[in-house]
Amino acid sequence: MADLRARSEQEELMDDLTLASDELRQNLDELETVNTWLGGYAPVLDALEQLRPRFPAERPLRVADLGSGGGDTLRQLARWARRRLVPVELVGIDANAFMLDYAAAKARAYPEISFQQADIFSPDFARQPFDILTASLFCHHFSDAQLVQMLARWQRQAGLAVIVNDLHRHPLAYHSIRWLTRLLGGSRLVRHDAPLSVARAFTRSELKALLAAAGITNYTLRWRWAFRWQLVVSGE
Repeated sequence: MADLRARSEQEELMDDLTLASDELRQNLDELETVNTWLGGYAPVLDALEQLRPRFPAERPLRVADLGSGGGDTLRQLARWARRRLVPVELVGIDANAFMLDYAAAKARAYPEISFQQADIFSPDFARQPFDILTASLFCHHFSDAQLVQMLARWQRQAGLAVIVNDLHRHPLAYHSIRWLTRLLGGSRLVRHDAPLSVARAFTRSELKALLAAAGITNYTLRWRWAFRWQLVVSGE
């Protein structure tokens, strides 16, 4: 059983960049189902609604989804933008080629979505301009030291904002997802990684400490159901 008093440092199975199998496809499908049931896209979509008055008027809004995985968040963003007649260019950024291929196949009906295999720590990626950077269930994969560096760089890179959607480390969240994935007969990957994701996630005070260490003061941090954090950092 996980000790939830501090962030777990145990690696998730999904952290293996060589992972490429039908089991991974099943896991990505299951994660999309869980996110849909538990309102996992709401923190990002709500943040976009808040930022909408600041969108550029003369060109499409350019958004990068970091650690885009199966591309489900990007498809939600595309549907949101279509309903509101907001022109967008959506780019999924991931280091796993298998995931990028899977996501691209799922996004064939969305020409506004493209994908890029990239190292988010590289200078080449940092030079790419975006209005908004989103990171959904991505930040908990990194150490505190990495996150301080990443958050500071993302704020410099984003013209409008950085939107982080991640988990609240809490015993109820941990035990609920642990039993839910077993009751639903989830794959080995999701049964292992879903509760571990919660164990690797954040309390409010930890997120505030990371932001302070990154020199970030202009942000909003809100708790969202179910056990999610919505962090919106204003761009520089």
